[in-house]
Amino acid sequence: MTTTTPTSAPIQPEPIAGKTKTKKRRGSKLDSYYPLYFHIPAGIFFIVLFLIPTLASFYFSLNRWTLFEMDFIGLDNFVQFFKEPALVKGFINTFIYAFITSAAKVVLGLALAVLLTSQVFGRNYLRSVVFFPVLVSTIGVGVTWKVLLDPQDGLVNRVLSVIGIDGPGWLTNPNLALFSVAGVDVWKGVGLATVIYIAGIVAIPKDYVEAAKMDGAGSWEIFKNITLPLSRPATVTVIILSLIGGLRSFDLIWTMTRGGPGFSSDVIASVIYKQYQAGFYGLSTAGNVVLFLVIALIVIPLNIWLNRKADNQ
Repeated sequence: MTTTTPTSAPIQPEPIAGKTKTKKRRGSKLDSYYPLYFHIPAGIFFIVLFLIPTLASFYFSLNRWTLFEMDFIGLDNFVQFFKEPALVKGFINTFIYAFITSAAKVVLGLALAVLLTSQVFGRNYLRSVVFFPVLVSTIGVGVTWKVLLDPQDGLVNRVLSVIGIDGPGWLTNPNLALFSVAGVDVWKGVGLATVIYIAGIVAIPKDYVEAAKMDGAGSWEIFKNITLPLSRPATVTVIILSLIGGLRSFDLIWTMTRGGPGFSSDVIASVIYKQYQAGFYGLSTAGNVVLFLVIALIVIPLNIWLNRKADNQ
């Protein structure tokens, strides 16, 4: 008679107090975080390339300085900057310029994205054409369009004269100079807005569009009820990027008009640069601090409001 000995279950070690680990639930927010050391390189770049220069700018704005000497004068640079005669005009022009360029890039970028995600002939080639101006140097764009918009020998006015239209002084008329530069800015930057919108539209599930077509929805209904609402994250991105670019715009304006004629196309950045050219380094630094604060006070609340509104939908 054979006897069988029961197999005993493996002994499990008792958990040590304070050493047990709870298994994280899949899909929890903690699973999406990288370890702390993954953030160190980005943190170093942020501190070296942004935080330290920003704090240094605040410090230098409180001094009257040159390359060889420095005198602490407190807030006198800011007081003097706000007494600048062209400052009010620069603020007004800056807000006008930023609003025009941002609105135009949103509208045209969305329209071009809808066109270039449809079954249009030569779609990939047209995407390249639309994005090409983004790759060109801003100074090169400014010089080229300054020649094209010349009131006497510019190609634009020559073409208008062929059809019997007397072209205006696009960059010499005080009422048109700022808007002419804004138009060139839109021409150069709308390609980036288009690419962002294309990415947003392509990410929309095709099931929504197919279901809408089965319900008899037309192109306008699909755009209004599906494409426009679901591309809202792209819209927020385009608005924020375009607004920041418009508020701090300088290189294109300076290349094409240098803030003229008179002060008609001066923006805050060009007013600051003129102070720098005159040798008032502390004053121009204070102006940069003011511009930084203006952009932050506009863009940060707007970004929070737009994203909060998107989350509530």
